Amino acid sequence: MPEVGKHAPPLVLENQDGVLVDLKKLAGKWVVVYFYPKDQTPGCTTEACDFRDHFARLGSKDAVVLGISKDSAKSHVNFRQKQNLPFDLLVDSEGSVCEGWGVWRMKKFMGREGLGIVRSTFLIDPAGVIAKIWSPVSVKGHVQAVLESF
Repeated sequence: MPEVGKHAPPLVLENQDGVLVDLKKLAGKWVVVYFYPKDQTPGCTTEACDFRDHFARLGSKDAVVLGISKDSAKSHVNFRQKQNLPFDLLVDSEGSVCEGWGVWRMKKFMGREGLGIVRSTFLIDPAGVIAKIWSPVSVKGHVQAVLESF
């Protein structure tokens, strides 16, 4: 997993519309990168809607929000439309970015153990350095904690 104080790992993925998003091209802005397990599930919907509801406050800090899961672009389009999400959802169907960022790990869910995305958020400063990491994330109050970390 990346470390606070180090440069963020590479991140180049297509968004829900097939447009390439490159973290390096966001230099000069704060970037909130959050990894989540699955579109349209209760915890992921709550988290996404919390980012949506605080989007203006994040924008006032010149922050970009990027959500990442292994879901397809079509799934992301539907999720964004249904929840009225104003930020990009990036497609990591191969899981290479999830692995590179250390969020693809063994986890337990409902008594079963297996590999999956551990809900995680990275706050990246305008120089591309990781300022804060939350992993695993507890959804309730998480976005407020992110806002307080700028």
